Amino acid sequence: MDDRGGELADFLRTRRARVSPDDAGLPEDGRARRVPGLRRDEVARLAGVSTEYYTRIEQGRAHNPSPEVLDALARTLRLDPAEREYLMDLLARPTPVRRAPASPQRVRPGLRLMLQTLGHVPAFILGRRTDVLASNRLAREVITDFDALPVPRRNLARYYLLEPEARERVGDWERIAAETVAILRLEAGRSPHDRQLADLVGELTVKSPEFSVWWNDHRVLRRTHGAKHYRHPLVGELHFSYESFQAPGDADQTLCVYNVEPGSGTAEALRLLTSWTAPQTSGAPDAGA
Repeated sequence: MDDRGGELADFLRTRRARVSPDDAGLPEDGRARRVPGLRRDEVARLAGVSTEYYTRIEQGRAHNPSPEVLDALARTLRLDPAEREYLMDLLARPTPVRRAPASPQRVRPGLRLMLQTLGHVPAFILGRRTDVLASNRLAREVITDFDALPVPRRNLARYYLLEPEARERVGDWERIAAETVAILRLEAGRSPHDRQLADLVGELTVKSPEFSVWWNDHRVLRRTHGAKHYRHPLVGELHFSYESFQAPGDADQTLCVYNVEPGSGTAEALRLLTSWTAPQTSGAPDAGA
């Protein structure tokens, strides 16, 4: 994952390949096109830089382009905020010394209490590499019981891509799995020396037939909000509107909440699921570990 020059070249090639000359407002010039989308010289012209300079950027030989150049490239290639962030990460001058291994992430008590408070809907906390750091009981019932897995396997990307159960339980599995790969690639741009992330990417490359195809698309995505659909063996179809929040004070932890429409079939199904799977002992539900 530390071949940043190759990553940058591939990313920019795939971004310019998706912008057609017509979309960019370029007239036909009569030259045969050997590649889809925009040529390097066309990107350079639209961004207001020389072809030589853009070529140096694409080849990773132009460090720290000015904000004005980055803005022009982002507009020309129609980059969304996550893609722009990824481009800036790839263009950053590489750290000369590898960082020490990151310490294990811990969820502070206040966030665990929040998961308990949200006990009527699935909620969980993701860390680096989509590691599942904590979850409430409904999240473990709806998705999978991460607490029952060995700690190294408590990872959302690994679950979606490698566990056969996920393909049956996750509605629109292909979209969700591909989006998760895009989230991992965004993180890889930010943390190129993360050995555990490199190991996860290697495992997924070897064991998942789809992973390499999606990884090589160079799509990047940041968790925000959207729709999720699950099929539960006890209560059937479940539809959620999810929201993701960066934990205050820890940019590497994300609180994910699966909201439901009051009075909906999903709300009733969750009520039944809660009653059927309630622990026999009294006390507040735990938030997992």
